[in-house]
Amino acid sequence: MSLSIGVDVGGTFTDCFIVNEGKTAVIKVPTTYYDLSVCFFKALEEGADFLEMDLDEALEQTMSIRYSTTIGTNALIERTGPKLGLITTAGFEDTIYVGRARQWGDGLSASESKDLARIRKPLPLIGREMVVGIHERIDSFGQVVMPLDEDDVRSKIQYLVDKGAMGFAVCLLWSFRNSAHEERIRAIIEEEYPESYLGNMPVLLSSEISPKVGEYGRFMTTIVNGYMHKDLSEQLAGLEEQLRLQGYKNSLNLVHNTGGMKKVSRTKAVYTHNAGPVAGVFGSKLVGQVYGMDNIIYTDMGGTSFDIGIVVGGEIPSHDFIPVIDRWRTQIPAVESRSIGAGGGSIAWLNTAMGNLLEVGPQSARAMPGPAAYDLGGTEPTVTDADIVLGYLNPDFYLGGNMRVNKDKAYAAIKEKIADPLGIDTVEAAYRIKKIIDGKMGQEIYKEVALKGHDPREFALFVSGGAGASHCCGFNEILEIPKIITCPYSSVFGAFGATTLDVKHVYEKSNPLKMFAAASQQYFADYETFNAIVAELMESAYRDLTLEGFSREQIRFSLELDMKYGTQMNVTMVNSPLFKVEGEADIKLLCDGFNEAFARRYTPEATYPEGGIDVETFYLTAMVPQDHFNFVELPLGSVEPDSQAVKDTRPVYWRKYMNYHPTQIFDYTLLKPGNVIEGPAVIESIDTTYCIDPGYCFTLDKYGNGILEPLRKEEK
Repeated sequence: MSLSIGVDVGGTFTDCFIVNEGKTAVIKVPTTYYDLSVCFFKALEEGADFLEMDLDEALEQTMSIRYSTTIGTNALIERTGPKLGLITTAGFEDTIYVGRARQWGDGLSASESKDLARIRKPLPLIGREMVVGIHERIDSFGQVVMPLDEDDVRSKIQYLVDKGAMGFAVCLLWSFRNSAHEERIRAIIEEEYPESYLGNMPVLLSSEISPKVGEYGRFMTTIVNGYMHKDLSEQLAGLEEQLRLQGYKNSLNLVHNTGGMKKVSRTKAVYTHNAGPVAGVFGSKLVGQVYGMDNIIYTDMGGTSFDIGIVVGGEIPSHDFIPVIDRWRTQIPAVESRSIGAGGGSIAWLNTAMGNLLEVGPQSARAMPGPAAYDLGGTEPTVTDADIVLGYLNPDFYLGGNMRVNKDKAYAAIKEKIADPLGIDTVEAAYRIKKIIDGKMGQEIYKEVALKGHDPREFALFVSGGAGASHCCGFNEILEIPKIITCPYSSVFGAFGATTLDVKHVYEKSNPLKMFAAASQQYFADYETFNAIVAELMESAYRDLTLEGFSREQIRFSLELDMKYGTQMNVTMVNSPLFKVEGEADIKLLCDGFNEAFARRYTPEATYPEGGIDVETFYLTAMVPQDHFNFVELPLGSVEPDSQAVKDTRPVYWRKYMNYHPTQIFDYTLLKPGNVIEGPAVIESIDTTYCIDPGYCFTLDKYGNGILEPLRKEEK
């Protein structure tokens, strides 16, 4: 078996990256929202054709398919998930409705969260009539205060079933300290509705989905997982079956937002959210290692969204502070990334409430009907339409000529919806759309990096996505980053990144422990409790990964701890150098590591070890390394591109001239490593277009990656 395949479903296009003994295939097909398996197999078929193979033949030779899917996220956003019943501790039936202090703002953009007069809480995923309270109680130490009333459980389950429940989320108070009552409720449901019954329904326990402190976050994580679960399980079961019928012999692996992958059968649905961008961040780290780069800003401008992730000091921030999925605050151990509604399909519109203010996004035309230029029924002007009017994109060579677009429709949409109402020229309207979207992306990058204490100019900027290479010079205007990197697979970088991932499971457990006591100024002495928690998590990892076919010797572990000073509410994630503590010196090492991490984030003056140091949550990562894609050095040619590489000259609108300017158009496939092109220039590839602004130069380096750098002042 020689093939490795990565597939990433995006809002507008589905991307596919295939490696076969050093030969690669880069494929983009429109996303088919009515059935994501259609675009999945369409991408595989086109990839097999490119490699001159039948699909069945290719699948028989495939050792791994790694899939980033939006099936579960779509169910959540579109509210097409199943009707769920929530079973909780009596007296806490309103937990998810009360929420947290700022629940109304979770998941909103900065501008939306400021519009206080119009903000509303999101409609609950579970209606109040589908929530029942059970007579039971476990305290914060895991002790049973009130035994579970099993007759009450059976009565409440019957009530939910009669109301139309198609699944159950069981979220009891303090269940992460003692899961016995939740497990017994699941057993009762299975007794009442066994697998042999058509009424058998999934039961999701909060103690298994999110065994962490904080009932609102734990409840919502379990509910979101349950809401995403049904569509994912049904569609992926059909997908795996179809793959096997066509010759694929191995497991379908789902990419996770933890930065790894697992078999479908071992995956929690909530871990699939935002998996594509996370895979891209890991792909950028791999490429950065080739250049010895430790600080990287990863961006992906697709058709619907603009994704941002960072690598700092060679490390990817492990967990988001508050992972929000749609409008719901969760507590999954997700890799940190940010997404905004800014892409090629972002719709330009006039905000009449603000006096006809021109805005772009976050609404998107998506793949169907798409931008007006697609001529598939879309009438709203988009960023892609503006790029066509300005001459950046070639209507006759969109997706390498495989998709013809209509420039007249793009022009007409911008004229009717933007230019005429504003009383300006259509070309000026198109340029304003580009400027707004570039400024929006540059500002978001700056906030994501600078507000975390970093100088963007000390980073390399990785641009990917089908529209990234077209707009990177524009959004870098704000950032002034000295080096922009694109690779031949930038347009499908999420799919490429998927092929760079290892098998990875993350196990978590909240169990507050005092590491340093404020009152006595003494270090923690209960080593057995600490070690028992880590050992329990390790045993879970060994169980899961051996069931996936790996040996214990193949598994690599890392341990992270959520720690805080005494009386603090918020925690700081710390890498633990130890898996086992055996004395005061070990505890001191952990506390010193926390003090250093806290000082880096909040300045040394903010540290206060005298107030005590606590551990809140343990995170154990179990990983099995996999073979990764390797970049090969290519022979360098001349600095000057061959004359055959120049396809044409056409007028392109550039900011320097504030007008169209005759611009050379290059064929990417005819460029050779070592070639240097000074802007203004446009380079057309099958899957993307590189727009080299005046003042920049493009170099195709020895790895086949495109490097954009600002010219020195004397060269401009």
